[in-house]
Amino acid sequence: METEVLYRSDLGGSLPVKNVQALASEGLKEVPSRYLRPTSELEEVCETESLEIPVIDMIKLGEDHPDHRNEIKKFHLACKEWGFLQLINHGISEEFIHQVKTNTEDFFKLPFEEKKNYEQLPNSIEGYGQAFVMSEDQKLDWSDMLLLFVQPASQRNLRFWPKNPASFRATLDSYSSELVRISLFLLRAMAKNLGISPDVLASMFEEGIQGIRLNYYPPCKRAKEVLGQTSHSDATGITLLTQVNDVDGLQIKKNGKWLPIEPVPRAFIVNVGDVIEIMSNGQYKSIEHRAVVNPEKERLSIAAFHSPNIEASIGPFPDLTKKSSALYKTTNHEDYMRLVVASRVDGKSLLDQFRLSDV
Repeated sequence: METEVLYRSDLGGSLPVKNVQALASEGLKEVPSRYLRPTSELEEVCETESLEIPVIDMIKLGEDHPDHRNEIKKFHLACKEWGFLQLINHGISEEFIHQVKTNTEDFFKLPFEEKKNYEQLPNSIEGYGQAFVMSEDQKLDWSDMLLLFVQPASQRNLRFWPKNPASFRATLDSYSSELVRISLFLLRAMAKNLGISPDVLASMFEEGIQGIRLNYYPPCKRAKEVLGQTSHSDATGITLLTQVNDVDGLQIKKNGKWLPIEPVPRAFIVNVGDVIEIMSNGQYKSIEHRAVVNPEKERLSIAAFHSPNIEASIGPFPDLTKKSSALYKTTNHEDYMRLVVASRVDGKSLLDQFRLSDV
């Protein structure tokens, strides 16, 4: 569909910057100033607290399970009070996830000249590089990424899909399908908890946009003065994250404090995005989070972002504004994505642009 092609090729892009993995491997005596953050952006993590976000059992969320009622209430509170959860028993085998992780590690081990074949093109955020670099004086993240738009499958641009490792494309295709299955299941459970039609919400995400982002965070000797990812909330609907190696780095902002997340083995970290906060009229919250880096070890992760299809409207569900006023504007998806791509990553500033000031 023409509008779907427009989504990827004409909404804006990211300015080219130097590969951070190569930069880190040069044995720098000093970290370039463009990566060093002002102290105002480096609020310290609360080391004495390690956050145990809710753990949700996907099997128990099934309507036929005897613990369904308790688990779906637990899921509702996780979305409402945390915006983050860890999902276990999701149905993807440990062996398959290991293959996905191995392919990710192998891609970032490729020579830079080979990875360069998948670099972002002008006016596009897809490909190998950094996302949302909007100006020449912008502070940069200490990370590299490979971002691929995987769904709808008809809109894939295989120019950006690595041919090496040999199993990368087939594995990513299967992984993508599994994540779509999980995300639609969770969206139906969200709808049930919110009192809206599960079929209506799920239909907005069927044939939706799925972006999968492979993240590489090199070690940095001035780790406390850089960020792997700037503080932000996800502009999409729902995100599923898996940590590739055993180096932690995800932090969320809870009650004004930055707290580290300890991943549960074999679980997906799931978070609510801005689109779901808007659609739920603020009942579910997208939470500010960031990635920090390790002074000695590399960190890798894989994030899968799920957004509605391009025909969907982004706004509060009408059923949720019958007894209370709408808190957010309604817009079409194309205009929403234009704003996302054009906006600088900065906390929840994107969502703030959709809040209705007279409420």
